[in-house]
Amino acid sequence: MIKSVVFDVGETLTSDARFWGRWAEWIGVPPHTMSALVGAVTALGMDNAEALRRIRPGFDLVAERAASEAAGVGERLDESDLYPDVRPALTGLRAAGMWVGIAGNQTRRAGELLRELDLPADALAVSEEWGVAKPDPAFFDRLVEWAPGDAHEILYVGDHPANDHVPARAAGLRTALVRRGPWGYLWAGDPDVNRADWTVDNLTDLVRLIER
Repeated sequence: MIKSVVFDVGETLTSDARFWGRWAEWIGVPPHTMSALVGAVTALGMDNAEALRRIRPGFDLVAERAASEAAGVGERLDESDLYPDVRPALTGLRAAGMWVGIAGNQTRRAGELLRELDLPADALAVSEEWGVAKPDPAFFDRLVEWAPGDAHEILYVGDHPANDHVPARAAGLRTALVRRGPWGYLWAGDPDVNRADWTVDNLTDLVRLIER
């Protein structure tokens, strides 16, 4: 029985188009160059930030993030960044009696922006607030303490097998992969990588799957 459903953020609830487009503009390359590099480092099994370091060797993500905020071109997030199935899915899960949480690898600022959207969720947390980020097992240990139910009664929903499903399953959670974003599409059909309990094309499918 599933008691809690917890969602990743980037490319699960929100599109990363603005995120990577902002970095492309800040670092001075066309958006398609940035997108291609992100895809390339992903396929090579590297961290996403390696795309920035390939363009500008020695790129300091923390320092550059602070500099962009100071320049007034820092993180932005609004309703247009949400995928269209997000509000219906979260609302439907709560109506079905599920506790709904949001927890992903985001900055404190992103957490503030997400809270301003007033999503239909019971709680929201980001890695910078917790002091630990995926795929560190400690992130999922914290999540199990945070969300109602035992580990096997919690479903974690995300797009990235290595960051989301593998460590979540290792922590005893159930998992669902949403087929969107470069990582979701890249690995959804690969049984050696995608070991999620469910694979969905739309978050609203989760209501039906859990009820069934």
